[in-house]
Amino acid sequence: MAARFVFSGRTALVTGAASGIGAALSLALADRGCALALADRDGAGLAFVAASARGRGVAVSEHVIDLTDAAAIAALPAAVQARHGGLQLLINNAGVALAGRFEETDLDDVAWLMDVNLHAVMRLTHACLPLLRAEPQAQIVNLSSVFGIVAPAGQAAYAASKFAVRGFSEALAHEVAGTGLGVTLVHPGGVATRIAKSARIPRGLDPDEAARGLAAFERLLTMDPQTVAAAILRGVEARAPRLVIGKDARRALMIQRLMPVRYWSLIRRTVGET
Repeated sequence: MAARFVFSGRTALVTGAASGIGAALSLALADRGCALALADRDGAGLAFVAASARGRGVAVSEHVIDLTDAAAIAALPAAVQARHGGLQLLINNAGVALAGRFEETDLDDVAWLMDVNLHAVMRLTHACLPLLRAEPQAQIVNLSSVFGIVAPAGQAAYAASKFAVRGFSEALAHEVAGTGLGVTLVHPGGVATRIAKSARIPRGLDPDEAARGLAAFERLLTMDPQTVAAAILRGVEARAPRLVIGKDARRALMIQRLMPVRYWSLIRRTVGET
């Protein structure tokens, strides 16, 4: 059994750190004595979280970054190393959503979502691997979703990205097995974040229909980010390979296992489909 992951005295790079799960993870890590490299495109939100973390007595660096920018991602590990001297924990948390059924969406919007939800995860992981591999103990945490277990109507692009994060994480875990580097894949259920409010609306979608769809999505977002962050860090400490967090996510997993093809007929009412 692998030794438990120790947070104190380590450095974590957290994406999407300005709000939601990312902010909760950042402050929980600071409470555990972990230095932080915080990344987000929201500079004001990032500064607020960073100030709160510094108040807990840890070193914090802020990195305002657009995760669709491959060059900026490639440069980020060097900036982290220059400020902190190394990296032991990478948390790929940032994510975005896209409203509407697939035929209603613009493929440019799909490409944007994939850049943030999947390509940034792969690019940043690839860029950070030399730093992480240099450590006797390090961990990568990739956030998928309950929609990386089941794929509801109206979430084709989002589900595709989160299923892909799942596949990438599992394959990477197999590649680094037996080394000091571990991978934790996280499937949270509905978490009370801003993801529904900030979802991109397809240009041709009727505004009333979009509002109804987003309202149905938002009704599923009930878990407190702090509760989710605490569960993630317990899993990282145990170096768990997979975390399914929340009753809704565990229920979806059970239904999917029982009915791998027809699960949607049982759960569609939960996601507002009639």
